[in-house]
This record gives sequence, C-alpha cells and structure tokens, in this order.
Amino acid sequence: MCGFLGSINISFNEGDLNEIHHRGPDGFGINDYEINNHKIKFGHKRLSIIDLTSAGHQPMISKCEKFSIIFNGEIYNHLELRTEIETKYSFNGHSDTETILYYLIEFGIEAVSKFNGIFSFVFLDIQKQKLFAFRDPFGVKPFYYHINNNTFVFSSEIRPIKKIINPNKIDINNLATLLRVRYNPSPETLFKEIKKIRPCHYFEIDLTNSNLEFEEKPYFNKKYTLLNKSYDNILKGYGEKIENAIRRQLISDVEIGIFLSGGIDSAIVASIAKKHYKGNLKAFTIGFEGNNSEDEINDASETAKLLGIEHHYQKISFTDFISTLRECSKIVEEPIATTSIIPMYYLSKLASKHVKVVLTGQGADEPLGGYNRYKSELYYEKTPFFLKKIISIIPLRLIRINENLKKGIKSLTISDDISRFIKTYEIFNESEIEKLINIKDQKTYSLISYMYKLLNCSIKEKSVERMMAIDTRMNLSDDLLLYTDKITMNFSIECRVPLLDIELVDYIESIPTNYKLNLKQGKLIHKDYAKTILPEKIIFRTKKGFLSPTKKWFKDKNDEIKSILFTPNSTFSTIFNLNYVEEILNLHKKGINKEKQIFLLLSIHLWLEENNISSKNAK
Repeated sequence: MCGFLGSINISFNEGDLNEIHHRGPDGFGINDYEINNHKIKFGHKRLSIIDLTSAGHQPMISKCEKFSIIFNGEIYNHLELRTEIETKYSFNGHSDTETILYYLIEFGIEAVSKFNGIFSFVFLDIQKQKLFAFRDPFGVKPFYYHINNNTFVFSSEIRPIKKIINPNKIDINNLATLLRVRYNPSPETLFKEIKKIRPCHYFEIDLTNSNLEFEEKPYFNKKYTLLNKSYDNILKGYGEKIENAIRRQLISDVEIGIFLSGGIDSAIVASIAKKHYKGNLKAFTIGFEGNNSEDEINDASETAKLLGIEHHYQKISFTDFISTLRECSKIVEEPIATTSIIPMYYLSKLASKHVKVVLTGQGADEPLGGYNRYKSELYYEKTPFFLKKIISIIPLRLIRINENLKKGIKSLTISDDISRFIKTYEIFNESEIEKLINIKDQKTYSLISYMYKLLNCSIKEKSVERMMAIDTRMNLSDDLLLYTDKITMNFSIECRVPLLDIELVDYIESIPTNYKLNLKQGKLIHKDYAKTILPEKIIFRTKKGFLSPTKKWFKDKNDEIKSILFTPNSTFSTIFNLNYVEEILNLHKKGINKEKQIFLLLSIHLWLEENNISSKNAK
C-alpha cells in the first residue's frame, strides 16, 4: 500500500512527492523516461507490507527495461497469478507489484480483470509507447489527475497535483451534485481542473502522438446470472466465499489488526481472521465520552472477549470538534456529509500505534441490502399504482415525520429508477439547492445514469438490485471508501475491506434477492451465516452504525456553528444564501434533524478556506 505521483511533460521534484509522504514513509523513488519527445516522470512513496526488501522498490522496471509500473494497493491473489508465469520469468522478490508487472507483460492489459484486490496503478509500455492507468472495481484506492493541452499529472491524492498546477476554480455544477447526494461521484471533484478515474475503469494514452489524448474506458465484464440452488447450498457457498476472502486478505509481512465495532460485520471478519491468522490479532474501537447512544465500546469489548482478541479502545470528547473537523477536511480533500470521518480519524490514530495493516467490516450493507432505503425499493415494487397516485397528492411538507421516512414515501411516486434513487439519496432536494446556491442540479442524473447503463441494470428484474449495484460502485467508492483510504493512509495504515472481495461480491450479486432482504430486514443470508460462527448475542444487537454524536452537538453548539458559517467576507458567504443556511440551523435547533446537512455545509466551508478559493473563482 503506497502512494504515487506521475506526469507527462510537466516536472515535479522530491518535495512535491513528499506531499504524500504519509502514504509511504518506508521508501521512495523517482524515475524519468522519454518517449517520442514526451517526458514521463514516475514518483513513488512506499509503505512496505509485502516483501519488505529492496526487491519491492518502485518505480519498478522490468529486466528487459521495456516496461515500468507504479502501484498502490494489494493484489490478494497475486501468488496464484504468479504460478501461471513463474517458469517464464525470473523474480527478484515476492511482492505483488512484481507479479502484476510481469503478468501484464505476458497477457496484456486485459489481464487486469483477473486481479482480486484493491488498487490504482500506472503501467508504461515503453516498447509500444503507451501509458495505461487503472482503478480497482469498487474504487477502494483513489486516482486523481489533471490534463491540459500537452501536459498530464496524476496522483493517489489531490495535494501534490494542487501544489504543481495551483488550481483555483471550483465547478459550481459539481457543487450542486455534492449538495444533492453528499459526495462528488467520479470522475468529478469540486476543482474544475482535477478529475478522478471511475471505479473499474482505465485510460490509455498513446505516446506516439505529439498531442496527449485519452479516453476513460470500463473493464467491467460481469454477466448477471442468478444461482439456481437450494438455500442451504447457497448459504454453504456464501460461507466458503466469505472465509476465503478474509483468509486471502491476511497476506502480509507485517502485523495485522482489525477495526472492531459492536456490529455483526466486523465480528464476522474478526472471527474468521482469528481462526486463520498466525499472529496476535489486535482489535481497535473508538467511543465517545458522556451518555451517547453511538458509543460501541462495551459491545465491541464483549465481542473481543468472546473471540479471544486483544482489544484496544479509546473514548473521545467533542470539546475540540471544529479543529478535528478542520484537520479531517484537509486529509479527506473532498467535502462529504458523512459524520463518521470523525471517529475514523481517532480510530486510525489509535491503530497506527500498534499495526500497519487493518481489516474492516465495511462494504456489506450495499451488496447485501443492509440499509433502510432498500426496503423503500421493496415497498415501491409492492405498492399498487392507485395508492402511488394518492400518495403523490399528499402534502408531506405539512406532516411532522422523520425526514428519511418522508423521502421514502415520496420516492414511491417516482417511476423512473434513477430519479427515484436520487430522491432516496439526496441530502438537499432540488428546490433547497436552488435556495442555497441559486442554480439547479444538472449533473447528478447523468452521472448515475452512466453507471446504471454500464452495469446493465435494466436486465435486473428487481429495482432494489439495481440500486444495490449502483451503490456498491458509486456511493461506496466516493464517500465511505474515500474517507477511509485518506484517513487511514494519513496515519500510514493500509486498510483492507474483505467484505468487498471481488469473488465474494460476484457471488453475492448472483444470490436471489429474497435470500438477501425482505420488508423486515436486510443481510438475511449474512446473518444466517453469522449464526454458524458467532454467539447470537452479537448477531441480534441493535444496529448503531459508525456514527458521531453530531446531532446533539450541533443542537447544543448552534451559535458556534453559525459563527463559522457566517464568517464575514468568506467565499462561502459569497456562494451560499446565508439566510437559508440560518433557516437550516434553526430547524435543527428546534428538533428537526439536519445533522448531515449542517456537517456538509461545514465541510464545504472548511474546504473553500483550506484551498484558498476566491469568490471570483467560485462562480
């Protein structure tokens, strides 16, 4: 797990590369190449996880000197892949980087579809004068880039690109998308000048041309086929897939730990990891001081004790919340509405004192139907047309009910899948966005539509399966996985997500819907499997989620939040209608939960401040 910085026809130095030193404090390298008058530069920062020797050094060049690679991530099946080519090539070490370098040389770039792992990398074919860049199927590892005329720069994070090109303009349409769905879906960022590769995509640059041109292309080739077996056989297969996934992700030459919540997902990962890990598995949990329902330390401690795992935990207070949020905003580099970045910051900081690799239980809810919004889709399918018509004329704004429930009810009246999904996701609706920044949301629909078509969602029988497929490759990659990667790597930790193992998710998406969720609950087969390896007291605990007590804090500290958002002459005050922002804060103070909305507005304010975006470049 590492970080890279590279370019074509634009120079950078070691100081620029050190902007991502935290991603790879164990070593670095910079190589230069020239192809058809194009000057290519590869820089790499190494976090040594597999093969701690110099044999894993990057940038890595093939022995024939015709190929080079810079790689960030882990390929969990690389030893299996190596057996296919080990008689043809002589290897210096046992790193996965060396395996995939020669595997791509042998089988071509199409071979990336065989990589089971988390990755972003750049592969240079000096002989054919082509450069290829890839991002993994679920977007666990980030890949940012800037291309302008005949120059190209790319990196694992925004900050070195920002230092090199000094971007100063935001895309106001992307801001509208961010306000709508709480994150910027790839390939967009708030910067006009910086993009990111979509999950399961790559691009190719032909260096034989004097001008740089590239097209982002998918390497997605999945075909949906439902398993036609008995439930018992499918459950057995699920158990085998999940155990294999966790076992293969224990590959490491350094110590491994686990982020342990009080829930079922991390408990499953911990139980199987404990069974197969040869070392002393350590677990880490963060809680909150005071009487907070979000605190999971007691539940996690009980799980650790039952499984026989060494447990480390820490309680944090919210006395210095704003400075922590400011630091998180700087680390994550993109504003989001997800309050769990705060506990993730402290959790990563705690774990970094003990290990360099952690497993997490993230990623189960999307493919297995764990969120309430999936129940809304089931209700949509079962609600008669005449009842949808009746609901459509009910003035929900006059009814005092939970905002999420209100969105769910409203979505029942929308026949178009993508529009209905957006209604379920949205943080701010269309009219609220216009009140906030005086423009309409113009991009969200097309961004989701692109993935909808790519995944052949129209052939899926049930709309809930379409939503789950989209979420697994969009909401995850540019929200939850985005902040997890940035924050863990800030503390030089590699975070692995075994429940998003590629073989496992392929299997999950072939399981009939009714084995995954119904109107009462989700993750059905997941919980049935858990019963075979975990005590029932763990399985049937109330789900808390990985949350912060920001709902209460924003209510208690309402005036303090106002003093930040209403900073005189700030860029935020130029873009946003402060009267409407104040209305949102007042609604929260009155007991109408606007926690995510306020958190997102704070994140945007801090991002504008951090990046010195002037008001003239914000429109």
